[in-house]
Amino acid sequence: MWIGVAGIAVLYLCSTLPTPLYPLYQREFGFSELVVTAIYASYVVGNLAVLFVFGRLSDQLGRRPTTFLAFGIVGASALCFLLASSTVWLFIARILNGLGAGLGAGALTAWIAELEPSGDKMRAATVASAGNLAGLGLGAIIAGLLAQYGPWPLRTSYVVYLVMLVIMMILTRVPPEGVRHAVQKTSELSLRPRIGVPRAIRLAFIAPAAMAFTTFALGGFYGALTPGILSQSLHQHNLAVAGGLVALFFGVGALASAITGKLRARPAMLLATATLLIGLGLLVAAERLQSMEMLDSATLVSGIAIGIGFRASLQIVNEIAPEAHRAEIVSSYLLVCYTANSLPVIGIGLLALTISAPGAHLAFALLLALLAVIACATGWKYIAKH
Repeated sequence: MWIGVAGIAVLYLCSTLPTPLYPLYQREFGFSELVVTAIYASYVVGNLAVLFVFGRLSDQLGRRPTTFLAFGIVGASALCFLLASSTVWLFIARILNGLGAGLGAGALTAWIAELEPSGDKMRAATVASAGNLAGLGLGAIIAGLLAQYGPWPLRTSYVVYLVMLVIMMILTRVPPEGVRHAVQKTSELSLRPRIGVPRAIRLAFIAPAAMAFTTFALGGFYGALTPGILSQSLHQHNLAVAGGLVALFFGVGALASAITGKLRARPAMLLATATLLIGLGLLVAAERLQSMEMLDSATLVSGIAIGIGFRASLQIVNEIAPEAHRAEIVSSYLLVCYTANSLPVIGIGLLALTISAPGAHLAFALLLALLAVIACATGWKYIAKH
């Protein structure tokens, strides 16, 4: 099971390796802040390809072959970043990254549940989500430190990552396969997408969907835009600091997810909403007041919000999903997550062209605060029973 958790961490580690490097890419290739958000958001193209075409691949091919395929795609993404000589390479790398991460996360999450020694699905979900967030945090801090203090700022972190990926592929040969009856011929594969929410649970689904949107949109904001806030508003150009801030956000999220693993749906949703509102307020104030200390505080509180919000929303989806429609409902939930993580940052970039970056960030914070409140208000009838 822990090899599976390590696999998810390494898989997602590549997703935040570019985050502290975006200012360097801007100077190297001469593109705007809006292009930064577009590069970041192109990740969703690969995610959606998995969701609509390859989402059930591991159920048919097996967990190990699908995981190897995902590692290979993410490795190709790292090579594109490593060899990048223009902006186009960055778009290709991010799309491949989204494809590999989405494909591998589905396979590994299911594999972890099958490998959990006592069959405890809640524990499996908790360690899987913690591994996901931990990998995102590690990627940012590794890239930031190597770019600031190591040689070849735009290359070294990807060389290190490729070595880690090879080690992980060797370790992945150890756990037993979770799928007993894998298909033997490609003609037997079914790639038809399964997405939808049955009418009977649509109202209950709104709450976790809204919470997932707010937390993943906040994660996208940190992944794409915090280096810009540090350099432009706080005049902090140390890449290790940028990586450390993103690592703090996701690291606290992983810890919060693990610690609150047994918290029931109602208190978890309320706690996630409260911390999200406080974190957003601190984030806006930090940019306005140009305060590094306040930004650190905002990151801590927001990290708690994303960790609890992610785990709580996924827990509710698992509870309300009828067995016969579980794949469709989980796919719908992931569609919300993938979209929220990537597309809102483009909206922020476009809005910043009109009303300035701080104004766009304030509008974004107000929107997320409203969605968090809607998540609790709409789901109150359901979560009060849990």
